[in-house]
Amino acid sequence: MAMIGDYLLQGVQMCLVLALAPLLTGVVRKVKARLLRRRGASVLQPYRDLLRLIRKEAVIADNASWLFRAAPYLIFAATWVAAALVPTFASGLLFSWSADLIAIVALLGSARFFQTLAGMDIGTSFGGIGSSREVMIASLAEPAMLLVAFTVSLLAHSTQLSTITEVILSPAIGLRVSLAMVLIALVLVALAENARIPVDNPSTHLELTMVHEAMVLEYSGRHLAMIEFGSALKLLLYMSLIGAVFLPVGMARSGDSWPAYAVGLAAYLAKLSVGAVLLGVFETSIAKMRVFRVPEFLGSALMLGFLAILLLFVSRGL
Repeated sequence: MAMIGDYLLQGVQMCLVLALAPLLTGVVRKVKARLLRRRGASVLQPYRDLLRLIRKEAVIADNASWLFRAAPYLIFAATWVAAALVPTFASGLLFSWSADLIAIVALLGSARFFQTLAGMDIGTSFGGIGSSREVMIASLAEPAMLLVAFTVSLLAHSTQLSTITEVILSPAIGLRVSLAMVLIALVLVALAENARIPVDNPSTHLELTMVHEAMVLEYSGRHLAMIEFGSALKLLLYMSLIGAVFLPVGMARSGDSWPAYAVGLAAYLAKLSVGAVLLGVFETSIAKMRVFRVPEFLGSALMLGFLAILLLFVSRGL
């Protein structure tokens, strides 16, 4: 019975990220609309958009290869697995041994790899521009993400997220400047990886400024639905990661009672709500930067991660 309960909890987490990802996107859009004094669409509109796209026929170019057809499903699968591995309402679940920060970075990198190849597969100019810009962003975002992973792993002596969560919850950690620096670095990386303002604007299709949208212009129907679903899952992944590593308050542990899991679920929903509101406020109050300034933006995240590791080594040596 214990094994059945473990499988059930892991299945609940995998289904939970699928169910909440479009809702998170809808809440962010609603917050932005209300701040701009507009009514805005319903928070359930992303679900309707996905259903509408799934029902439509996929139009594919004549010169598209098998990679163009398979990429949306590979992107969705890799992002879903990565999002399902991040602890949400409870830590130490059945697959927690595979919830490794390095593995999550690798899964996100593989999804980006297939997306950039698919953007160049048709041979359009917009797809090539978007893919080149995505690779440029990834060349700075991935090292910054690895530095964040190395910093928290030095504190927890492990790269497993469940172990990191339990160490952060312990009173021995306390307030550390290095954690604050990597938190800022992770937020900057999350904005860039999710194509959010100020790096990119997900609600426009300006040809000269597009990054993510330029790579998916040739997609339609069910293929576009998979890519949009994967983008929503990635946003949920980063918010869950920030909550699990830097704010694991209320998170249940493996073997706790069902009321503890209910409290963990409520705490997780509260974290997502606060994160959606903060993201909406931030995107409303700041303008999109020029593409040529993106390296400076991500360079600051890279430098913060490097300084956090350096500060941690210096503090240990004293």
